[in-house]
Amino acid sequence: MSFLDTKHKRKSALLTTLIMILLIVSLFFVGLKYIDPPEEYGIAVNFGTSDVGSGNIQPTEPLKSISEEIVEQEQQEAQEEQVQEAITETSPTTSKEVLTQNTEDALVIKKQNEAKKKAEEEAKLEKERKEAIAKQKAEEEAKKKNLDALIGGIKDANGKATGGEGNDNAAGDKGKITGDPNASGYYGSGGSGSGGDYQLGNRKPLSRPKPDYICNEEGLVIVSIEVDVNGKVIKATPGVKGSTNTASCLLTQAKEAALKTKWEPDAKAPSKQVGIIKYRFSLSQ
Repeated sequence: MSFLDTKHKRKSALLTTLIMILLIVSLFFVGLKYIDPPEEYGIAVNFGTSDVGSGNIQPTEPLKSISEEIVEQEQQEAQEEQVQEAITETSPTTSKEVLTQNTEDALVIKKQNEAKKKAEEEAKLEKERKEAIAKQKAEEEAKKKNLDALIGGIKDANGKATGGEGNDNAAGDKGKITGDPNASGYYGSGGSGSGGDYQLGNRKPLSRPKPDYICNEEGLVIVSIEVDVNGKVIKATPGVKGSTNTASCLLTQAKEAALKTKWEPDAKAPSKQVGIIKYRFSLSQ
């Protein structure tokens, strides 16, 4: 280029370029400043909700006015006064009397309910006992009628039938009128399964299932039993003192029969009344 053909022109152009660059750059740092958006003119007013106030903390949300606070405070004080008056009018002695009366009434009602429940249970047990006795009497009467028809009209010990049976030397028909003509035992309360005795104080058996005779053994097996107030056998121990044969087969069958035996219920009996049942097993039967 012709305008940069000398050394001085080239230095001048370079110097001019540097100066222009510095001017342009300086405009970004030291140029005129402006506010966007422009600052408004006038007097700024502090944010607030009332004409008066105190403190150095500016709330971020509107506060209740003084008049509203005064009204709420007065209402709260009035409510507290009413509650205090009500508490004062209620005497501590009166509250104590009411509490004591309620407790006594609750105890009386509880005792009445317990007495009523106990009376109902006793009445139920008495009813079951009477029904059991009536059932036993009915069974005995039916058995008497069947025996009467079976052996020719026995009504009492003064019958006119001939013959006799027993293991004594005296004439007569040994046994009980309520017994079994096919049984070989002559004593006891009338047993089951080859004869037997049932002993439990004054209580009588209502059902007397026979033991299964499946053994090639014979002899007497005595079973110790425990019976509850409802007449249920809750425990049976076969082969106690007095037994003449303690073969396991006989003991098993005797125990099963004893556990199935049902007795008269007795509310006054011990919770575990102890008794015995005797079973006689014979190969000749």
